[in-house]
Amino acid sequence: MARTPSNMLPLGTIAPGFKLKDTNSNNDYSFEDLKGSKGTLVMFICNHCPFVLHVIKEVVMIANDYRVQGIGVIAISSNDVEKYPQDSPELMTEFAFENKIDFPYLYDESQEVAKAYDAACTPDFYLFDDQDRLFYRGQLDDSRPGNGIPLSGTDLRSAIDALIYNRSLKEPQKPSLGCNIKWK
Repeated sequence: MARTPSNMLPLGTIAPGFKLKDTNSNNDYSFEDLKGSKGTLVMFICNHCPFVLHVIKEVVMIANDYRVQGIGVIAISSNDVEKYPQDSPELMTEFAFENKIDFPYLYDESQEVAKAYDAACTPDFYLFDDQDRLFYRGQLDDSRPGNGIPLSGTDLRSAIDALIYNRSLKEPQKPSLGCNIKWK
């Protein structure tokens, strides 16, 4: 199990645009189509990574808690499905159903979106403000598979709360840690 940290895209970076297929609805969506009125959470995940499997229930709870407050939520898988067939679009649909993911789970076949976001690992979280500027990037919380720290979503929840309620964000922002993106 590789332990790859986030690359920590500079704060203030404008969200890179994209148009990708949603494996839940089979529709194509852009960032503009999915962004929220108060901000947008973009996360890079996949079906098989132990780090993603460890946090997925908390991620879904966060999505459900904050979408009603104006936060758009987008999940993207960019892994090479030829080498990692368990991350194929068909299995993404199944994974979303099994984990009650009812926000878009997009497939980045070309990996161009992951490159544009400088994504490095799964899970990797990016929170943009209502002007599409990067407000937070980093970890969900300090919990990792096997480290005994319970999941809380503290870091990401604090960032979203700060964004919604116009509060300053605690520093430093800690990088996420997970499996490396499976590049072609």
